[in-house]
Amino acid sequence: MRVPTWLLPHLITIERYRGEGPVGSVYWPPGGPVRALVSEKVRTVRDRTGAEVTSTAQVIAAPDLDCPPQSLITLPSGRKTTALHVAAHTAPGLPLPQSTEVFAE
Repeated sequence: MRVPTWLLPHLITIERYRGEGPVGSVYWPPGGPVRALVSEKVRTVRDRTGAEVTSTAQVIAAPDLDCPPQSLITLPSGRKTTALHVAAHTAPGLPLPQSTEVFAE
């Protein structure tokens, strides 16, 4: 079961991280708007290397969200932020909605 779209009132845009180039990070062109639930709240989380970092926004979206760590996310407020950690939430066999959670810088 997927998270219902009525629980995802915001629209975000993602520029997926592609890798490092000769002049820094390289991103794919922005995709179309993605439905999400955005909370701009300061939290301490761990990044992909395990280091403690401060997350200033958390995003919950559909389970098929394609947002690798280090991707750029444009929030509904217009602020651009970087994905620190991406977590898939699944509960096979339980009547709980599946979703993807992104912790952003």
